[in-house]
Amino acid sequence: MSKTTSNQMWGGRFAAGPDAIMEAINASISFDKRLAAQDIAGSRAHAAMLAATGIVSSSDAEAMREGLLTVLSEIEDGSFEYSTALEDIHMNVEARLKELIGEPAGRLHTGRSRNDQVATDFKLWVRDQLDASEAALITLLQACLAQAEAGADWVMPGFTHLQVAQPVTWGHHMMAYVEMFGRDLSRVRDARARLNECPLGAAALAGTSFQIDRDMTAKELGFDRPSANSLDAVSDRDFALEFLSAASICAMHLSRFAEELVIWSSAQFRFVTLSDRFSTGSSIMPQKKNPDAAELIRAKVGRIFGANVALMMVMKGLPLTYSKDMQEDKEQVFDAADNLMLALAAMEGMVRDMTANRDNLAAAAGSGFSTATDLADWLVRVLGLPFRDAHHVTGTLVAMADEAGCDLPDLTLAQMQSVHSDINDTIFDVLGVENSVASRVSYGGTAPAQVRSQVARWKEVLE
Repeated sequence: MSKTTSNQMWGGRFAAGPDAIMEAINASISFDKRLAAQDIAGSRAHAAMLAATGIVSSSDAEAMREGLLTVLSEIEDGSFEYSTALEDIHMNVEARLKELIGEPAGRLHTGRSRNDQVATDFKLWVRDQLDASEAALITLLQACLAQAEAGADWVMPGFTHLQVAQPVTWGHHMMAYVEMFGRDLSRVRDARARLNECPLGAAALAGTSFQIDRDMTAKELGFDRPSANSLDAVSDRDFALEFLSAASICAMHLSRFAEELVIWSSAQFRFVTLSDRFSTGSSIMPQKKNPDAAELIRAKVGRIFGANVALMMVMKGLPLTYSKDMQEDKEQVFDAADNLMLALAAMEGMVRDMTANRDNLAAAAGSGFSTATDLADWLVRVLGLPFRDAHHVTGTLVAMADEAGCDLPDLTLAQMQSVHSDINDTIFDVLGVENSVASRVSYGGTAPAQVRSQVARWKEVLE
């Protein structure tokens, strides 16, 4: 492919090309070549529309469309030569097309500008990433559901402040992440629906005097409709920001889960065993099995958050319509998308492979006076105490058990009656962790029946 100079690209207005520094800061081909498939799809749709409306001949349009397929095959097989002097993927493709088919290539840009062209290409790319994110989230949700279903009645401690609070079930804890990732899925789908308007035909900023058919190109490219305002179409990147926002929230959820896996897989907890596929060893300590995949997921969130902030900063002060600042819209999105997809895949693999250690979970569930709230509730429900009085009685019993070095169920009835004489032996029915979780039957509660109901609901949703 010949190295066409950039002053030829810009046309007769410029007598000389830029020097090396200007070329370097101006060029985006090093990263926007990732838009090649989308650029060629948009150009092929545009060429077909130009022929259908009689703006170019059918023979020229066919030559353009076939030539563009040749360019795409060269890009895919690695034989395409990119030129920094041609700035971006759009001009690189068009220059190569001219070498392949000659004069008809010059008609391809009729009725459009690089402004609407790049907006269309970028929307198509982001849309593809939203589709990929949707598929990855569904796979992760299914992995979480499998864990929840298997452990719907496995007791474990629930925490506040990372202190034992009340017993819950493993299935209930897994279903909490199902709800979080489910909302991430809905955000991805919402963003895709809002994104799906086609900028092509907005031209530089004001539309075009050619009698183009924007509905045709929108339909050809899978958009719901053409964008309704040409100024907005070329000047906003809120579709990319919405993707980054959804990615940031999802990454935050992934990071929280990763943090729990790091804690749970430690020797101090032993709640889960991560598979060797997602762990590493130490170069010096042979006993180590490090949760590196979880730690790296936890770190990825910074890059994704950073991308969101970076693009916000690019866009925040721009007057309508296009400014060259907007060339900085892609690298952050590309990086965030890559890292989100990697984090989703790694989390899905860890969740699917990990083993929950049921005995350790159960042992921890009964520690830390986790059934104290059940005791207080019993005092209210059976003895009719005001909750604040029940809270005080329970606190006294917790202190007694703590001093005796035992848990609440290990106190004798006589010890309990020394705090409140009306306590009877039916109190022991609520002090076991199994009884505690079974009693939490309110909608969304931790009772195994509730967990299984939520698992079934989500299976139906994902189908």
